[in-house]
Amino acid sequence: MKTLKLFLMPVLLSAFIVLASATGAGKETERIHSATNVLKAFGKMKESIPHQLIADYQGIVIIPGLINAGFGIGGKRGKGVAMVKLADGKWSDPVFITLTGGSLGLQIGVQSVDMVLVFRHKGVLAKVKNGDFTIGGDISAAAGPVGRSSTASTDYKLEAEVYSYSRSRGLFAGVSIHGSNLAIDKSANAAFYKNNLTSSEIFETAKSNDPAVINLKTTLGAL
Repeated sequence: MKTLKLFLMPVLLSAFIVLASATGAGKETERIHSATNVLKAFGKMKESIPHQLIADYQGIVIIPGLINAGFGIGGKRGKGVAMVKLADGKWSDPVFITLTGGSLGLQIGVQSVDMVLVFRHKGVLAKVKNGDFTIGGDISAAAGPVGRSSTASTDYKLEAEVYSYSRSRGLFAGVSIHGSNLAIDKSANAAFYKNNLTSSEIFETAKSNDPAVINLKTTLGAL
């Protein structure tokens, strides 16, 4: 019996490690699926992100289910993905990110918001590597123009560094992101890509054949 236990222990331990790894990888895959569903939902709405903006700008952050809560002092937190355009005009593999922030004011309640941030220059995201930056501090952000056609919002010259879009309960909803911190989720990137590449290295070199990544890129390309 003792010999059998000694034999089974490493087998069970190996099985546990494999299961834990699969579960961890599943969380990242689910985040990619959720980001894809956000883009699909935005694409079906009457008011959406203009095609010209997606065509002209070079980076995007998608955060499904951003929790925006407040009771006197508000706060927000969400996990999502970031992507940039490559030299050939195609979108990169996703880098996992986390957005956190706070605000002051008379507010109460909890709201779940799907958020999309569109970046004018990809260097803003690519240079972060494994660090972070503050939206509204290090870079400025503005509420994005809406409409499907390239001439939908003639008042906008598409000059803001970051445009923000949000969706709550099926409608576009305003939510302040000034003072929010965007950080690279290093543990999620390591779990999904099975390495310790920086975000810029993932953007430049990662070529995943994962169906979830392919579907995300296809959906973004069709937005």
